[in-house]
Amino acid sequence: MSSRLAVILFNLGGPDSPEAVRPFLFNLFKDPAIITLPAGIRHALAGFIAWRRAPVAQKIYQHLGGSSPLLPGTQSQADALAAALKPYADEVKIGIAMRYWHPFSAQTAAEIAAWKPDRVVLLPLYPQYSGTTSGSSIKDWLKSAKAAGLSAPVKTICCYPRLSGWVAAQADLLREKLASVGEAAPVRVLFSAHGLPKKFIEAGDPYQAQVEMGAKAIVAALGRDDLDWQICYQSRVGRLEWIGPSTDAEIERAGRDGKGVIVLPIAFVSEHSETLVELDIEYGHLAKEKGLPFYLRVPTVDTHPAFIHALADLVGNSLESAAPTVSGEEGRICPAACSGCPMGETAP
Repeated sequence: MSSRLAVILFNLGGPDSPEAVRPFLFNLFKDPAIITLPAGIRHALAGFIAWRRAPVAQKIYQHLGGSSPLLPGTQSQADALAAALKPYADEVKIGIAMRYWHPFSAQTAAEIAAWKPDRVVLLPLYPQYSGTTSGSSIKDWLKSAKAAGLSAPVKTICCYPRLSGWVAAQADLLREKLASVGEAAPVRVLFSAHGLPKKFIEAGDPYQAQVEMGAKAIVAALGRDDLDWQICYQSRVGRLEWIGPSTDAEIERAGRDGKGVIVLPIAFVSEHSETLVELDIEYGHLAKEKGLPFYLRVPTVDTHPAFIHALADLVGNSLESAAPTVSGEEGRICPAACSGCPMGETAP
């Protein structure tokens, strides 16, 4: 057992004021994992995109009081996880490292280095791995940790799309929504994930495959063979071709089919603009326009006990593993075609 265990939670981050929206967007689009162009061109393009999108994004965050709720929500998860990790270490410190707004990896790495942990576990709050999310955050952290002189042994948790507690929490929350509509009208469940340009998937990114794994696991956990369900993708930007189908197109299709919709945000573990504004408000309006009998949204898992305890067990199991990188299951879970799998080239 490690006597001093540090666990680093990674997430996207979000602006904490209207003035922070534009620099937040600049940080997002200058990431080479997001825009794969030479640095000079990428930075210039990021500045232009941030300038152009900031007014629209500020209006989105006005619905949330002017700032993102992501950091307070992540802190609540950190507090719950620290309590659940007590059996695994004498002392536990949870660090939060956001990718595009405070607290950044550099700040958190310095704090963790000063605390002098015996072991460090890197835990992305992205159940499905993508080089654009978990991969970018882990790379940024390792650079910051080296600069901070943090030399404790590190274990990296890359993904957990079928983690039992994650699936159980999602199934539990979905089951409640299904029960609330009863036999009022035919229902279709939309598993909505954040979109990704198709070029990343074609280059071997395992994100889409892992979204599909998770959706199938949740449906299996429900035990409903008659469930009408569909995976879809939200939050498209730019002119690139994105993976699909899109969430808005699926809402429109449900309207044509006379189906009510329950949306489950399968790629998000806490509430933020993509759930509270895009899903609840924007797509809620769309559902009303298209005449859906009802439109409901499953809340994110947040601090659901099954999810938090599953994360704690996942951290504990990672400490026992000889591998430097672990998933939520034994060994690699990505299909052989996913060359971007962080666990290497060996297929399961």
